[in-house]
Amino acid sequence: MLGRLLMSAAVFLPWMAQASPAEWKREWPKTDFSRTSVGDWGQIRSGGVPKDGIPALDAPQFTAAAKDRRLMPREPVIALEIEGAPARAYPLRYLTWHEIVNDEVAGVPVAVTYCPLCNSAMTFDRRTRAGVLRFGVTGKLRYSDMVMYDRETQSWWQQAIGTGIAGEMSGQRLASLPSWVESWQEFKARNPDGLVMAQPGYNRRYGQNPYRGYDTSDWPFLYDGTPPPHGLAPLDRVVRVGSRAWPLARLAKTGEIREAGVVLSWRAGQASALDAGTLAKGRNIGSVRVRDASGFDVAHDVMFAFAFHAFWPDGRWMLK
Repeated sequence: MLGRLLMSAAVFLPWMAQASPAEWKREWPKTDFSRTSVGDWGQIRSGGVPKDGIPALDAPQFTAAAKDRRLMPREPVIALEIEGAPARAYPLRYLTWHEIVNDEVAGVPVAVTYCPLCNSAMTFDRRTRAGVLRFGVTGKLRYSDMVMYDRETQSWWQQAIGTGIAGEMSGQRLASLPSWVESWQEFKARNPDGLVMAQPGYNRRYGQNPYRGYDTSDWPFLYDGTPPPHGLAPLDRVVRVGSRAWPLARLAKTGEIREAGVVLSWRAGQASALDAGTLAKGRNIGSVRVRDASGFDVAHDVMFAFAFHAFWPDGRWMLK
């Protein structure tokens, strides 16, 4: 599996060695590595590409959902609904190749992010004490999760937790905004007047999956942490809300779980973005939505179990 992943992602082995701030300074001269929350720099590895080798998107274009002819019904999209603006869909056929979209919705500057290697799809408010930040991809991984950076201070940020880990913004947290991954047909049916991000102007194999078969592999790419507990496979999906994680398999059996002050719902029809060579042909993993007792959407993530275990080692596993 690893060989196939490396080949199809077109990564370059010379970039994949561990390094340290002394080596990184050549590429990151403005990043203050003396300010960090990382206890062991050996946790950070190259993902195979240099800084901005995976190009984040700024100010994307959108088209009316009703007019899109590219997306297939079961394809996954990140849905974002902010009052005062039409609902927006950010297709994973694009995020898989760009990982970050810097956008503004109803006056709110947002970063829509997706890390394929840990299946984390999170949306953040880009407003911070240092002003509005714009994010890019460092090309580095920590526990197989994307390390982002902001272009204003050149600080590094951990995508799965939305926290600065090196530089001026070390220790700062981004506010998470409710968003969720669902099928294109589900988004369009609920939002006939919604918008969908238009295809970017890059030469990429949009709609194809460079990580074919990844979510059924035995071990995560470049992950040197411990496996999750309770007999869960490293790449089993879990629904994370705060520091709690519900196995997706448990939710899919019942369709709904009400506990810990939230309501988790599951609906069939979404294709896995990390299964077949074509996203639209991925196996059915279903869509998840999380609301509070009042029916308001709650920020959450559907990520792999190993990533939850790595970043929330004391987190609570909601097994039954």
